[in-house]
Amino acid sequence: MDNLKDKTAKGIAWGALNNGTTQVLNLLFGIVLARCLSESDYGIIALLTIITTLAGYLQSAGFSQALANMKSPTQRDYNAVFWFNVLAGATMYVILFFASPLLAAFFRLPVLVDVARLTFVSILASALGIAPNAKLWIELRNRELAITSIVALIVSGCTGVWLAFHGYGYWSLAWQQLIFISLSTILKWYFIRWRPTLPIDFSPIRGMLRFSSKMLATNMLNVVSQNVLTLIFGKLLPIGVVGQWGQANKWNIMGSSFISATMQQVAQPVLTKAAADDSATVPAVSPQGSATVPTASPQGFQRQERVFRKMLRFTAFVSFPLMLGLALVAKEFIVLTIGAKWLPCVPMLQTLCIGGAFLPLHTLYQNFIISRGRSDLYLTCVSLMIALQVVLTLGLSPWGIMAMVVAFTTLNVVFTAVWHFALRRIHPLGTVAALLDTMPFLLVAVAVMATTYALTSWTDSLLLRLCLRILIAAILYLAAMKMLKAKTLEECMAFVVRNHH
Repeated sequence: MDNLKDKTAKGIAWGALNNGTTQVLNLLFGIVLARCLSESDYGIIALLTIITTLAGYLQSAGFSQALANMKSPTQRDYNAVFWFNVLAGATMYVILFFASPLLAAFFRLPVLVDVARLTFVSILASALGIAPNAKLWIELRNRELAITSIVALIVSGCTGVWLAFHGYGYWSLAWQQLIFISLSTILKWYFIRWRPTLPIDFSPIRGMLRFSSKMLATNMLNVVSQNVLTLIFGKLLPIGVVGQWGQANKWNIMGSSFISATMQQVAQPVLTKAAADDSATVPAVSPQGSATVPTASPQGFQRQERVFRKMLRFTAFVSFPLMLGLALVAKEFIVLTIGAKWLPCVPMLQTLCIGGAFLPLHTLYQNFIISRGRSDLYLTCVSLMIALQVVLTLGLSPWGIMAMVVAFTTLNVVFTAVWHFALRRIHPLGTVAALLDTMPFLLVAVAVMATTYALTSWTDSLLLRLCLRILIAAILYLAAMKMLKAKTLEECMAFVVRNHH
């Protein structure tokens, strides 16, 4: 348990470093690119990114998560997944290459044809990196994943900025995306010792299919769920408005994914190991005779729950102040960084940040459910969420874009309860316990942001107001946590001091 705790702490630390550095670099490159490019440039790439992401999940087919859910994946398992991904990626690219004119016709944007065919090359590059990424992820080698992500982001970001300065418009975003994925794949191969072998044997795929097929469907629905507004806006609204929405959604995702991705890198492997460490084989007698079935012992349930609740508290501790703080400084941040031409996206960003504060909690619940092998329950919840999103968004479309954004955000907040009660079907996590783990951080964050807003409204200087709000909110939140003797803060400080020495 101590070894698992140490690996978890180091995994979270490297994950935080990776995602923190990634967000800072994305921030810097995003500021430069947003000043050089137009709303239409961003709208075009936003539409293509959805297709690319869906194709990426289709080619991976959920096998990365299936490997992570296995106790000890073998060479044959990794080999089968690698060759399947490569074959699927090549097939997807050929299909999308010839389907690009249909995509352009659907969105009434002829320019999509050529830029789509370039962007979709990233599907091939991504296919080659799925198995290496899974191996690094399962082994909790977050240091290597951090180096890979940071190096790829710096090279691709510099290339995108250079192209944007030289007038390449949306092509700069397309090349940035392709270079990032390609270089990430190359570096992952550099860091692992594993190599694929011949002959190709797909027989291990059959054993993973029941779990992975549900994960595939769920992952694809997740992409649609996160981008349903972009798809609807792309069809109903001018491409410039789609660009404003895309800009707001980008900053919201950057904030929420900092926490989500940090926890994602450790949550499923660690929760799976916590359950496996205390699993027990209990004899059970059926009417037809005796049989032995694997079940988790009460201690196993308790250990996995302790790990989960600690992660839940840490996620709430970080997510609520970060996302509500972003909503607080949204106007100052947008105007000072990417310019006043993006002001229409500010109300959308502020609204999205409220829902974005709860998304990392969703991620944690999802990983707990997956770690128990219940990809079917995961699929059911995501299917319900996307159905509600589509109905609400289309139903409120006559009232304008803000009505749809508010409905989207409200659903994200309320759906936290759905994930909790879905988890209760397979694990007896108390509702009161979950509320005590999360709500104090939310209440403190709301009080801190309201106080900070009142204390800083006197100045008209955007820069001064931005700096004051960040400084005052950080001081007030940490002071409140210290006064309340928040155990999560104490554990974070103890980890920093221990590793410093």
